[in-house]
Amino acid sequence: MTSKRTKLQEDTHFRVLRLLQENPEMSQRELAEAVGVSVGGIHYVLNALIDKGLVKLGNFTAAEDKRRYAYVLTPKGIKEKSLLTSRFLKRKLTEYQALKAEIEALCNELGETQPID
Repeated sequence: MTSKRTKLQEDTHFRVLRLLQENPEMSQRELAEAVGVSVGGIHYVLNALIDKGLVKLGNFTAAEDKRRYAYVLTPKGIKEKSLLTSRFLKRKLTEYQALKAEIEALCNELGETQPID
């Protein structure tokens, strides 16, 4: 069984890979804001993804500031994102079904036929 920390880390990696695939020029600050972690946390995640060979770092040539980077998914990164997507979706569907059952049970307890808005 995977720990809560492992699931959280996997969710963060999934979200970062997904965002970078859509927009490789995102800054660390933009990524941090989109994912909901600190800039330092994103820096750590990006370094881990680079070390694993899932993301490569390149210069963002269109930027005036040549210190800006583009984070590009490698073929290995695209494959890993696909696997993470599958696990993320299965986990979220399980959570959804459990929450739906809990809502239905609470509605039955209150004698409601529809969830309260």
